[in-house]
Amino acid sequence: MTFSETVIGIIRNIPRGKVATYGQVAALAGSPRAALMVGRILRYASEREQFTSSPPVPSRVEGVERLPWQRVINSQGRISIINISYPAELQAKLLQEEGVRVTMRSNSYFVDLGEYLVALDRLEFTPKI
Repeated sequence: MTFSETVIGIIRNIPRGKVATYGQVAALAGSPRAALMVGRILRYASEREQFTSSPPVPSRVEGVERLPWQRVINSQGRISIINISYPAELQAKLLQEEGVRVTMRSNSYFVDLGEYLVALDRLEFTPKI
């Protein structure tokens, strides 16, 4: 299983109403210093794995569950996405729809990691063989 496949599997296991950090996902995938790579994987995930239509499609379409990309944020709790197609406002909205409280500070969206960060043992991922 590739690093990308492992990352996608971990992200799929982040429960609704919780978030994980890029670094947390990278560490669980076996490369603790690869937080930026996790961001790239999210950005370039295939159409089947991530929202790619405009406007974005719901989280479930025709029985196919989409990758919950909105649940991955930076280690300060800030929504740090830089993507014109999927702005921080969209990520904040999707998280709020899941019950995550998102606040605006210094022109950025923040999530309280003390309240919403998923416990590492909840992110266990067993690859399908």
